[in-house]
Amino acid sequence: MRQEDPVATSAPVETAAMRRAIELAARGLGHTSPNPVVGCVVLDSAGRTAGEGWHQRAGGPHAEVHALQAAGERARGGTAVVTLEPCNHTGRTGPCAQALIDAGVARVVYAVSDPNPSATGGALTLAEAGIDVEGGLLADEAAAGNEAWLTSVLRGRPFVLWKYAATLDGRIAAADGTSRWISSPESRADVHRLRAAADAVIVGSGTARADDPQLGARVSGLADDAVSQPLRVVVDSSASAVKAGARVLDGTAPTLIAVAEDADAAHLEGLAPLVRLPRAPQGRGLSIPALLQALQARDVRSVLLEGGPTLAGAFLAAGAVDKVVGYLAPVLLGAGPSVVGDVGITTLTQALRLDVTDTDRLGPDLRITATVSHPATAGTLPRPVTARATKGSASALRPEEN
Repeated sequence: MRQEDPVATSAPVETAAMRRAIELAARGLGHTSPNPVVGCVVLDSAGRTAGEGWHQRAGGPHAEVHALQAAGERARGGTAVVTLEPCNHTGRTGPCAQALIDAGVARVVYAVSDPNPSATGGALTLAEAGIDVEGGLLADEAAAGNEAWLTSVLRGRPFVLWKYAATLDGRIAAADGTSRWISSPESRADVHRLRAAADAVIVGSGTARADDPQLGARVSGLADDAVSQPLRVVVDSSASAVKAGARVLDGTAPTLIAVAEDADAAHLEGLAPLVRLPRAPQGRGLSIPALLQALQARDVRSVLLEGGPTLAGAFLAAGAVDKVVGYLAPVLLGAGPSVVGDVGITTLTQALRLDVTDTDRLGPDLRITATVSHPATAGTLPRPVTARATKGSASALRPEEN
């Protein structure tokens, strides 16, 4: 069966419902890892909203289940609009594809195909049951909202967002080392929002020594126990930066200290969990790929990199940065450490060029958000399924190659 154009076949009410589902999915950021964020809107047979839901926490009911429960009998003969292809496996919860079938929906519209081999196939299961299925509606928007989880599946490592604050001339501190505060209160509050949405926040030994950061997340208007705290990771190759009494060891959030395999870290035993990693091939610092693999194994799917210029340079050189958020303050210093250290770039033709996706004013500061393009060999999403199906016609449902 030919894969139809989802933009052409979706009704305006379904497009509006998908935008709402994307908004709902975002409510799960910081709470669902290692699962994706997902939103769902159920429309009744007349196209009116009957129920809404989102995946609220890992191990809890999925978005479709919440939305179906809210819709009740109004779901029968209606349409489920969901940001991710309904899952087709039984884990801590049952398969969402079967829940939709049992609810009697007549049509399912989803945005992004599920690339997880253990969960994919929901669209075909739905079509085999006689349900109309359409995939790909607002796929780019939905994928952007699920960028961390999709990166972890397709690239086999956590999504990395590098955040920095700097003056207009690219300095992160003055010549004497003072840096509090270059950025505005509004920018610093925004950083706490990024922390709350991340599974882990990473700093290096230089930042640990100079700033003694606490690295917790505090979000205005929310009680501390309502804010998801990230894993605090200190990259301390020689095991010399973190000392007893450091704020990162205050017990308010989990902490992990990454040290070299040959480092003497006896004094850190009992203070925080350690992970021993190989050194980088050049012998300076730790292997960034090994660090990310260790975090992936701990169910970390998104990382907020807050390290200084050396660690930022190491991540960039390793091709391990997916997004950059820069807070630029209207300040000039003329001297002092720059935003990023050596990345191995020696000529302009080697420059890492980014795609700016957003610019905002935060108080006096300018926040710039940009994404990094990676080689296509990193993996791509499965093609969406669109089918006007009759029961048992699975062989005709796979989209043909264009």
